[in-house]
Amino acid sequence: MQITLLGTGSSDGWPNAFCRCPSCGDARRRGDLRSPTSVLIDGRLLLDCGPETERQAQRHGFDLADVQAIVVTHAHNDHWSPAALMYRSWVRSEPLTVVGPEPVIEAGQHWLDPQQQSVSFRTVTRGDEIEVAGYRITVLPANHHALGEAVLYLVQDETARVLYATDTGPLTADFADRVGNSPVDLVLLEETFGHRSDPGETHLNLVSFAETIQQLRTGGVVTDHTQVVAIHMSHHNPPLGQLQTLLAGIGAEVHPDGWTNSVSRPRRP
Repeated sequence: MQITLLGTGSSDGWPNAFCRCPSCGDARRRGDLRSPTSVLIDGRLLLDCGPETERQAQRHGFDLADVQAIVVTHAHNDHWSPAALMYRSWVRSEPLTVVGPEPVIEAGQHWLDPQQQSVSFRTVTRGDEIEVAGYRITVLPANHHALGEAVLYLVQDETARVLYATDTGPLTADFADRVGNSPVDLVLLEETFGHRSDPGETHLNLVSFAETIQQLRTGGVVTDHTQVVAIHMSHHNPPLGQLQTLLAGIGAEVHPDGWTNSVSRPRRP
C-alpha cells in the first residue's frame, strides 16, 4: 500500500501565516510549510479533501484523476471542501464514491448537478464496515464534533492495515476492541497541540498523544512493527528538531508534506 501525506498540518497550517512565534519562524526559515492534513492511498483512495488538496497533490507530483473514493472524517472545512466534486465533474465522468458521516454527505450533495450520475454518496457512522475502491474500511469513533458526527477510519487490503486518526481527543476505552485487537502497520495520529497544556477534549497534545500510543500498544493495535506518524500538527509544537527528538522518545515519527512510503504487513517466518 503506497501512502502519500499530501498535507500534515492543522486547519491553519504550520506556520500560521499571521504568526511570528519561534515555532512558526523556524518553519518559515526552513521552508517547511505544512498544509491541512490529507492522505492519498495508491492513487485511488483519498482520505479527507480540504480546500488545498488538489494543489497539494500537484505540488508533490501527483494528480487525482484515478481517485475512486473520497473518504472524509468530518465536515470541518480543512477536511472537507466539497467544491472539489464540482471541479472534478468538469473533466471526469468515471464513478466516484464519497464516504462520510451525515454532515459530510449533506454538504457534498449541494455541489453536484442532480443529473450528475457518476458520483454516489455513502453515509457511514461509527461501527460500520464497508468495501470501497478495493479496500475494507472500518468506521471508528472520534472524540470530536463537526456540525454532527466525526469519525476515524481503519483502511485495509490484502497488503496492509492503516489507522487514520484525525481529528480526535483521547480515544474511547474500547477503541482497541473496535479495531479488532490486532496490529496495524501504520498509525497516522493527530498531534495538534504540542506543548499546549489545555488541548481540550477534541484534540491531542504531546502528552495525550503519548498516552494514546500506549493505549494502542496495550490493546495490541501498535506493535514493534507498527510505524506511528504524527499528523495534523500546528505551531503549538516546538521547532522541528525538538519535535523529532520528543516523538522518537515515544516511538513516533514526523514527516513533511509530500512524504510517500510503502506500507506492508511483516512477512511470516
